[in-house]
Amino acid sequence: EQNLEYMQVKFLLLYQVFECRSSMSLVGPMRNGAAGFQRVKRGWVWNQFFVLEEYMGSDPQYVGKLHTDLDKGDSVVKYTLSGDGAGSIFTIDQTTGDIHALRSLDREEKPYYTLRAQAVDINTNRPLEPESEFVIKVQDINDNEPKFLEGPYRASVPEMSPVGTYVTQVTATDADDPTYGNSARVVYSILHGQPYFSVDPKTGVIKTALPNMDREVKEQYQVLIQAKDMGGQLGGLAGTTNVNITLSDVNDNPPRFSKSNYYWQVPESSAVGSAVGRIKAHDLDIGKNAEVEYTIVPGDGGAMFDIATNEHNQEGIIILKRPLDFETKKAYTFKVDASNTHLDPRFQSFGAFKDTATVKINVLDVDEPPVFNKPSYVMDVYEDTPVGTIIGAVTAQDLDANSSPVRYSIDWKSDLDSYFDIDPVEGTISTNELLDRESIAQHNISVVATKLSNPVLTSRVAVTVHVLDINEFPPELASPYETFVCENAKVGQVIQIFSAKDKDLPSAGQQFSFKSPKEDIKNKNFTIRDFGNNTAGIVTKRSGFRRRLQEIYFLPVVIEDNGYPPKSSTGTLTIRVCGCESDGSLLTCSAEAIFLPVGLSTGALIAILLSTVLALLVLSIIGRRQKKKETLMSSKEDIRDNVIHYDDEGGGEEDTHAFDMGTLRNPKVVKENLYRRDVKPEIKRRPRLTVSQDSADIRDFINQRLKEHDIDNSAPPYDSLATYAYEGDGSVAESLSSIDSLAVDLEEDYDYLSEWGPRFKTLAGIFGENTFWVLCNLYSQ
Repeated sequence: EQNLEYMQVKFLLLYQVFECRSSMSLVGPMRNGAAGFQRVKRGWVWNQFFVLEEYMGSDPQYVGKLHTDLDKGDSVVKYTLSGDGAGSIFTIDQTTGDIHALRSLDREEKPYYTLRAQAVDINTNRPLEPESEFVIKVQDINDNEPKFLEGPYRASVPEMSPVGTYVTQVTATDADDPTYGNSARVVYSILHGQPYFSVDPKTGVIKTALPNMDREVKEQYQVLIQAKDMGGQLGGLAGTTNVNITLSDVNDNPPRFSKSNYYWQVPESSAVGSAVGRIKAHDLDIGKNAEVEYTIVPGDGGAMFDIATNEHNQEGIIILKRPLDFETKKAYTFKVDASNTHLDPRFQSFGAFKDTATVKINVLDVDEPPVFNKPSYVMDVYEDTPVGTIIGAVTAQDLDANSSPVRYSIDWKSDLDSYFDIDPVEGTISTNELLDRESIAQHNISVVATKLSNPVLTSRVAVTVHVLDINEFPPELASPYETFVCENAKVGQVIQIFSAKDKDLPSAGQQFSFKSPKEDIKNKNFTIRDFGNNTAGIVTKRSGFRRRLQEIYFLPVVIEDNGYPPKSSTGTLTIRVCGCESDGSLLTCSAEAIFLPVGLSTGALIAILLSTVLALLVLSIIGRRQKKKETLMSSKEDIRDNVIHYDDEGGGEEDTHAFDMGTLRNPKVVKENLYRRDVKPEIKRRPRLTVSQDSADIRDFINQRLKEHDIDNSAPPYDSLATYAYEGDGSVAESLSSIDSLAVDLEEDYDYLSEWGPRFKTLAGIFGENTFWVLCNLYSQ
């Protein structure tokens, strides 16, 4: 058949060549003297030649012939060939113009060749015709079978699918020329896989051909598909491929128990939450379609048991929800349903997709420890209760069928000091020592119940004993209150709120009451007002308090609690009369302040007081120095931090820098680093700081000045006062300002400190110690 087809194609080609040869001619140019060549009638038009692919002959395959009308057969015309494959694949007879193919050609490798032909004069090589282009086309034969380039194929289709359900599509390609004949026209057929699947002969689409294919019966199918060219006719070439088709699972099977009844025996001592049994329903489906959900049917075991699904093996685990008690119930019977989690509505029908099994659980009796009738006990007892007093009792029972007596004891680790005792038979707890709430307010003990028939079986219970308080301490003031009343206080003004405390155990209902004692009811100055919330206030009964008349008042108050029996005590509140601003803010409580002139400012009062104190101090010092040397100091000289007097001529203008009088006139102005120009200072002192009105700044300033004087070895022992009231010894300038006057015997000159020490204390007491030294430093600047 193939030889016959080959001969038919060859005959067709030879006929085409013959037609071309009978109609092809080249009309060459004609000579016309010196006018050169002139184109004349062309006898043919270039077209394409054909050459048969896969030529198997022994001689070169004849392709066609080139000829020009100028060729008279006298061998003066030479034919040339150039282009694709010229000389290697195609050759031309230069004399006759015959073209031959030197080797077999493959259309699938190269379907056509483009060449150029020319007729030239054999002697001069001058073109007789312009170069022309033509095509040699390789004529296709059916030498390629269809191929499945994407095979083998894998596909899946749900089980139980109806006939005609799409599975997949296969595609075969043929390398032959689809435009010539039927060499590339492919037809599909199924060689293996009937009657389950079918294939469309033109498109290669595979579909199901058998209804209700069950995955649980057969899951894998191997289908063989053939593709044949030549339209499937006899003699065409064919190719095949395998298609592996898997039936995917659908939930078309319910879970099934392997047996309908399950029996277990469970000890009554089993812990809550423990597994008491396992059941399993098998499902022929796979994946999520085989997931099983177990439920206990409401009834006998619903309250005692629960069931959960093990996700790994789909087992149903029965779990104990409540403690078992053989004496209460000895057996349980209930039903368990198994159903799929993911249902397919196509296959679901009432009651068809679940299975039921019966479970029976027998409870086994276990010898158990005694059981207390309460989980814990709380008892109350008053402190100082007589030894041996019963404060309560505990009770435990053996709930087993063969009930055994129970004996009680106190765990010695919970009552190291043996405060309590227990009756081993009755379980009554009594005191063994006197109890003191102030020492231990709560006792936590553990009582042990032991089974007499089996001492190994014991149980424990916690007992909390609260020691109740006896009202044995009277109430007292909560703190030592610092109370003052302003001179400008009004009648009925609350000047102090106070409360009470009690060493006894406080309780929610504890209440304190406050009142004045009977003997103080006629007090015309102050009274006590009870606010009813465990606080009270001191209330003025008059106005016009004066420190110069009475500086301190004492107010007794009676405090009583609501204990049984009630306890009371009397406390005393001290009230100091103080001077206050109009808004009630405290100014001073010192009695001496009342003798100061009225109408002066605070600064003026401070200046007057300091001037008086320092003047007295300087006069005293001068008096003591005059016992040894006659003083030359005038009483009109300035007194300051470092008091320096000159009664004789000094160093001229340079002495005016020994002290700046402007400092006294304006205490806020301090000139730093002022030294005498006529004397070279031995030690350079640190500059003084300006005093601010803020108390913290004043405190820092005082501390700084004290440190300066402490480390200054050149200053006299009294630090803040240096006087020069007599001619100094060894004065170089023969002047009263000799610095060498410091060389005198200090111990002899400053004995006055022992005399003035008490006076300084008195002054400091009047102004307050901090205020006194601040004023001294302010004045010195």
